[in-house]
This record gives sequence, structure tokens and C-alpha cells, in this order.
Amino acid sequence: MNFLERDIQSIWHPFTQAETEPAPTAIVRGEGALLFDENGNSYIDAISSWWVNLHGHSHPYIAERVSKQLQTLEHVIFAGFTHPPAVELAERLLKVLPENQKRIFYSDNGSTAVEVALKMALQYWYNIGEERKCIVAFNNSYHGDTFGAMSVGARGGFNRPFESLFFDVKFIDIPEKGKEENSTAQLQSLISENKIASFIYEPLIQGSGGMNMYSASGLNTLLEICKRNNIITIADEVMTGFYRTGKLFASEYMTTPPDITCLSKGLTGGTMAMGVTSCTSGIYNAFLSSDKSKTFYHGHSYTANPLACTAALASLDLTEKKECADNVKRISDAHIKFAKELENNSKVTNVRHIGTIVAFDIITDGQSGYFNNISSYLKVEFLKRNVILRPLGNTVYILPPYCISNEQLQKVYNAIIDVLNLLK
Repeated sequence: MNFLERDIQSIWHPFTQAETEPAPTAIVRGEGALLFDENGNSYIDAISSWWVNLHGHSHPYIAERVSKQLQTLEHVIFAGFTHPPAVELAERLLKVLPENQKRIFYSDNGSTAVEVALKMALQYWYNIGEERKCIVAFNNSYHGDTFGAMSVGARGGFNRPFESLFFDVKFIDIPEKGKEENSTAQLQSLISENKIASFIYEPLIQGSGGMNMYSASGLNTLLEICKRNNIITIADEVMTGFYRTGKLFASEYMTTPPDITCLSKGLTGGTMAMGVTSCTSGIYNAFLSSDKSKTFYHGHSYTANPLACTAALASLDLTEKKECADNVKRISDAHIKFAKELENNSKVTNVRHIGTIVAFDIITDGQSGYFNNISSYLKVEFLKRNVILRPLGNTVYILPPYCISNEQLQKVYNAIIDVLNLLK
């Protein structure tokens, strides 16, 4: 019995309906932008393995750094202890994050980074003796799968069985270009009727919600309103961080920085799980007290794992090289050309692009969005062409590692056009 057959008998895969989905593809090796199956076939990883991989699979520099750290210190409890990789990573992140970010809290993944941010924001108000419990988020958002993260995400679909257990959240529309005033009015109305504790958002692009892109100036207006009303703002940069939108962080497109930032995915270059939540001095100082009840009682067994910190440091080394910025621009320029080609295709609509991300919607008779059944058909057809793409329903997007070559990128584009030509 091969390991794929053993997988089918023993493993429960994420976001997968095992009753109807085909068996998973058995991957045994990765190199650069390619993944290889058990039969030696190669596939272009055009979605960076769920948006985590920045510099390519099995990157030798990251592997070398992690291997060396493994021989020195693999882990130590982070409550009451510290270690060099955690200190160095915090210092380096604070140098590149918005200037108002002054403290780093480590966790395990994107969902927990968001969970930490929400708890920080809510306990901040508790600690200073002001009752504020209402949180504002965008319609159609996605922030993770833990209960706090689900609460501030879109209701239904992914999380309908748990809705009755979510805390109260008020939702507003994203500030789409030409409709920015709607979002502004909605936020101002909520502020007049509620004591808002925090506003959480995916800056400039909603990922799992369908790669919805919106106005930087519109978001900045919302952030300015929050700042005037002393509302804590949380930027969920789990997907957008580390050049995905063309800048190191999407928050750099706005003049008003967030109070809290969440990072994960590309943080370690796709090597291993890690989350970061950064915050301002004002938020951190509200937890300093001789009263132990004001302590931030949150942590994880593998908080600030030295191996993960080392992988993140190695990834930062690569990210800060000119070659990385050049690759980001090269991919962005290629996407712009491909987007123009797609705009002339009668089978697609709503072509959009930002940085290294390009997305479009396929016109179908079924419902639009994540639960459109065309996604299952498309995934299989792309795999037949040795390309890994995972459409969000009828939304197809490309979000590749920065090492992808022009030839590999063109193969991805060709596969998309080829599959579109099959559609009636």
C-alpha cells in the first residue's frame, strides 16, 4: 500500500469534502516554484501553497539556517525565558513595520495572530476601565478559523454551524472605488450608535472572500475616522505582508498606520508555522500593572519557537535583497499584461491586479463566490496541465512565489487560457 492509499484511510484534509473531491496529489519533493509527485511529475505552484511560500520550496539558505539552529536550540518555554532568534526577529520586524509598532507578540499561525490582536484590543479597554466591546469588520471578510477570527469574518458558508456562539460584530462594506462614501457613512453611523472597541480589516484585498480589491484612499479615510474616535485599528496582513501587494506591507499604501498588525504565512518564507502580532506602545503600556488581572494571559506551547524565528530571519534576509524586489516588479509587470489579455476574453469578468496577485471571475450560470461548483472542475483541469491553482469558486487567481521564472509564469497563463477555451 503506497502512502497516498494510507492517506485516504487515515487523514482528514482541510477545506475538503472527502465524499466528492478526488484523491489528493501525492507530493514528495519541492524545488523553487515546482512541486514533484511520487511519479516524478512536476507542478508549478502558482498559489505559493496557500500563499505562504515567498522564495521557493526547499530554499537552501533557509534550510541551512534552520538546520544550524536545530543543532543549537530547538525550543524553550517563552514565559520567563528568551533566546537570540526571537530578540533579533522582533528587532528586525519593528524596523520595517509602520513606525508606531513597538512590541512583538509571537504565536503559531494567522488565525492565532488575529485572535491575539482581538484579545489585545478588547482587554486594552478593560484594563483602562472603559467599556467598549463592539468590533467592526468588513462584509465578506475572512480572518481565520478560530472562534474570534470566525466571529469577525463573513457569516455563513464556512462557519454557519457555529454562528450562535460568535460575539457581536458590526459589518460595513469595503470602500470600493467609486463607492467609498458608502463605507464612510456606515462606519460613522455605527460609531454614533455604539462604543466601538476595534476595527479589523484585510488591507486593500480580501483573500478568501474572493480576492476583492478596494481603494487605498477609501481605507485611509476609515482609518482616519477611527483615529479621531480613539478606535483601535487592526491590519490583518497575514496574506498581504512581504510584498504580495507590491509594497513590503499593504499598510504602506495608507498614510494612517494601524495600531495592531497581524503577520503569518510568508513570515517564515513558507518553511513552518508562525504568527506575529505587533502593537503600539500605548496598547502595550495598558497591560503594565502591579495588578495581575491586567496581565495578557495568552500564549502557546511553541510561542517564539527558535526554529521558526530562524526561518523568518533567513526569509527576511532574502526578502531584503534587491533580487526579491526586482522579482516582485517582474511578476507584477507580467500580470498587468496578462490582465489586459483577459479583459478581452468573453468568458471572464472583473479582472483585477495588485502587486504579485492577479484575479478574475469566470462567468457562469451558477451562484458566484466560493461555493460555485466550477472550482472543482478547474482544479483538475489545471493539474492536468501541471499547474497548481485553487480557484475560490468561480474566482481564479495567481499568487506565485517570487522565484517563479518568466517561462513558468507564461505556462500558468497558457494553462488558464487553455482551460477557458474549454468552457462553453
